[in-house]
Amino acid sequence: MMPSDTPSVDEVLRFDIDSLGALRQPVLVVSLEGWFDMAGAATAAVEALFPDDHRVTVGEIDSDPFYDFTVERPMIEMVDGLLRRIRWPRNTVDVWRSPEPEGRDVVLLLGVEPHLGWRTYCEAIRTVAERAGCSVVVTVGAGAEQVPHTRSPFVTGSSTNRSLARRLGLGTPSYQGMTGTIGVLHTVLEAAQIASVSLRVGIPHYLSNASHPLAVAALQQHLSHVLGVGPGTDLIDDINRHRSLHDEVVAADPQLAMYVAMLEREFDRRAEAAIPTADDLGAELEAFLRELDDEG
Repeated sequence: MMPSDTPSVDEVLRFDIDSLGALRQPVLVVSLEGWFDMAGAATAAVEALFPDDHRVTVGEIDSDPFYDFTVERPMIEMVDGLLRRIRWPRNTVDVWRSPEPEGRDVVLLLGVEPHLGWRTYCEAIRTVAERAGCSVVVTVGAGAEQVPHTRSPFVTGSSTNRSLARRLGLGTPSYQGMTGTIGVLHTVLEAAQIASVSLRVGIPHYLSNASHPLAVAALQQHLSHVLGVGPGTDLIDDINRHRSLHDEVVAADPQLAMYVAMLEREFDRRAEAAIPTADDLGAELEAFLRELDDEG
């Protein structure tokens, strides 16, 4: 049982989607800044794939109970050069309406990984999925790995739903140890019998504090194909510019250059990605959702 001073989901979640009417085969996509979003690659991929001009905000999770504000500091902003306002960490729920007549609508939960109240926070996300009629929740993340910056990184995936994992050719989670909010969320969704998929892209651990548009593009491509949306933003200029910057950093350190060469050889030996192609993932998820609709 949660402590009596822990707020309920109804107290922290503001959510009104009824005015939008029925959504078309909606899927909930969750992207949280923090431990599961190295170099901001995951949130950048979601922002690139779902532009603001097709999104409408339908809800928000109140930030007050979930953050240590000495760690996640609020920001002061000037409005029109005159008024000052406080910008608190936000967890917004947006609906992205597909511009295609037969396209899929996507519910987006974009926010910051909370420090406190994880169970309530995850229950709020579960509530969003249920009220929006989302049959599947997809979480996207990025983590430091032994991958070279000169290669497009693999996107790995898993699902707690064994049927969906088999359909998509994914593994089921086998990790034991410390986890973050995303790990808790997948457990909550599994208990509620809501299918979920985790997609994660690797970031070169030796440049983990830098931006990596190549990783953003890889994750964006997989998410685009899985959801049948996109193709999203063309990042080729950013990729080329950051590749030059990263090359300069590596070239300035002979030992690092040797290490990167070793990573490249190892990477090239792994001819196949850790999960099926993006096209295969998208086709199988469509079939899975159709079967859920038929059962419903």
